[in-house]
Amino acid sequence: MIRLPQIFPLLFSLTLLGTGPAVAQSSATGQLTFHDQQSGGTPRKRMVFREGDPLYANLKLAAPIAASLAELAPDTPKDSLFLRGNFHFTFRVDGEVVYEEALNAGAGSRTFKEQATDFRMPLSSKLGEDFWSRFMWMRFYYRGGGLLALAEGQHELTLEVRPYRYADGKTGQLLARGSVLLDCVRPAVDERQLALSPPNYDEAFGPGRIPIDTTLVQNLKRRIHQGVFKDITGIAVVRDGQLLLEEYFNGAAASTLHDTRSVGKTFAGAALGIAIADGHIAGEDLTLGEVYDLRKFDNYHPAKEDISLRDLLTMSVPLQGSDNDFSSPGNEEYMYPTDDWVKFALDLPVDATKLERPRWDYFTAGVVVLGDVIHRSVPKGLEAYAEAKLFAPLGIKDYRWQYTPQRVANTAGGLQLNLLGLARFGQLYLNGGSWKGESIIPAEWVDKSLAEQVALPRDTPGGGYGYLFWRQHYRVGEKIYPTAHCSGNGGNKVYVFPEQHTVIIVTARAYGRPYGHPQVDQLMENYLLPAVMKGH
Repeated sequence: MIRLPQIFPLLFSLTLLGTGPAVAQSSATGQLTFHDQQSGGTPRKRMVFREGDPLYANLKLAAPIAASLAELAPDTPKDSLFLRGNFHFTFRVDGEVVYEEALNAGAGSRTFKEQATDFRMPLSSKLGEDFWSRFMWMRFYYRGGGLLALAEGQHELTLEVRPYRYADGKTGQLLARGSVLLDCVRPAVDERQLALSPPNYDEAFGPGRIPIDTTLVQNLKRRIHQGVFKDITGIAVVRDGQLLLEEYFNGAAASTLHDTRSVGKTFAGAALGIAIADGHIAGEDLTLGEVYDLRKFDNYHPAKEDISLRDLLTMSVPLQGSDNDFSSPGNEEYMYPTDDWVKFALDLPVDATKLERPRWDYFTAGVVVLGDVIHRSVPKGLEAYAEAKLFAPLGIKDYRWQYTPQRVANTAGGLQLNLLGLARFGQLYLNGGSWKGESIIPAEWVDKSLAEQVALPRDTPGGGYGYLFWRQHYRVGEKIYPTAHCSGNGGNKVYVFPEQHTVIIVTARAYGRPYGHPQVDQLMENYLLPAVMKGH
């Protein structure tokens, strides 16, 4: 069952589902029926369903949602009642709860909540209706596991509606429930596409002799070719130094340089660790005040002097910069049009709330500053230094940087490598920073990078954050697999599993798509990890 945090724009956002007590449930007094576009609103009990096919629900309530909220929160003034709760939806597939969502206050106007009792909800639609139910369906289908649950064959989809109170996460009595049988159809796949590809020769890795579950991998390939997992371009698995799996999709090949977006940030962390070991930078405690004359930048504040490289590495910078908040002055989208990204970052005002209570906040501009500090400090600049100290020792010859307006290698992201180049980078961290017996990155730096340095906010997926590495735990059956990974927009991942001596790479082009990251989690837990972790 998936429960999503509040990460969407106001009009179509979610409220984090709470753990407060639920009141007693009763039989529904309303009706919920399903229909397609061709039926003219006539309820359908069964229909053929392909991804994107029209699917609508008609909801008839005994009373408006405001009346149900008044019963749930009797002490709430009527004028503010519509701000204190909304509908709660439960999606079941074949009787099992797959996804739950409590709508935010912005979903539906006050008039709608106080008067509407009979309305049509577009779910899957080709018309692009500006209605909250369509966005809710996309979250269920692409982020919440719906696409996987509605696999080929017949499935019963059930939708349950209740009122929800924000204050304590309490749900009220069942308002309506409806079901429909969906004969789910997926595109046909040529069975020859499902055969496992022999891994390409790579002198860095031995041939894969460890057994894996080939049937599970073939099922994964089927899902990718059918578009259940979308925009995936490559998957590689290295375990105990053996290349077990190397597969390409959607036109990619061994020579393809994948735009991994923010995966490139972690390469800045590697370069910094090397530069510190070489004595070019004093350490991660070095402050911005020791590098820049901050009085020359806008919004000077003494606290800026004390921002350390560690703060940049752990996204714990006390500036008004958040990529998760489009209204934030330091959001990366406001940085890119400027002609000096470092100045953009150093000009930002201090965030007083972060000074009082330091916290993690994803901040791309801070990693640009980190790259600039390295560039200023190492011989011949960042690009030449990374080539000599990182890429050449690893034998990575095919890669491509993007650049800042000052033609400095861009550490915000966008570094392009082929699949096995990314595998070498992950293997370097799995090896504790050594490669072929030579220390490339100090083992102590690797340990700090992979370990949790700061906790993530409660509404942020993951288990913590290291030095530009995300911490996460996957569950397969009763087993827990802890990992540290680099992550980039679109679903690009470099996973390091130290306990299992395994590196897994996933590359994808689902840039800006709501399913980009969630589908990789589903792919990992349902297919890749159970297929390749036999005996671990």
